[in-house]
Amino acid sequence: MEIDRIDRSILMVLQKNNRIPNVDLAEQVGLSPPACLKRVKRLREAGVIIGDVSIINPELVGNRITFVVSIEMDSDRGDVYKSFRQSILKYPEVTQCYQISGSYDFLLIVQVESIPVYERFIEGSLRRDLNIRKFHTSISLRTVKFTTEVALSTPSCGLDKLF
Repeated sequence: MEIDRIDRSILMVLQKNNRIPNVDLAEQVGLSPPACLKRVKRLREAGVIIGDVSIINPELVGNRITFVVSIEMDSDRGDVYKSFRQSILKYPEVTQCYQISGSYDFLLIVQVESIPVYERFIEGSLRRDLNIRKFHTSISLRTVKFTTEVALSTPSCGLDKLF
């Protein structure tokens, strides 16, 4: 799928506010409302837009502590990695999970209300997984930057070739 300048404009606006009325979106990107709606539909069907969510302030709903957890698996076997990836999906405390390169195999972002709740999480999950060699926990002191926006490069940077 080719992503042109207008598609990029649509995506940039929707990343900031996906509740914008189509009429307003169309005006901002220089299209008629039906043409704009058609492009948004095409971007959704192609999997460029993968979801629409409300971003919640974790502190205001009780999740006041963010932990960054680095995990080293006991072996580099594919089945061990696959098993861990599947198991981690069932824990709502884990808001992000990345399989990474380097000294550790996975990086988790865990948000909970307190240290005792985190301790219960690790006792019920990480310490029970016999394939985990070790894990390291860091506590986030403050959020410096958080965004869900994806940087959209210009056509000369090769974004069109990715789709």
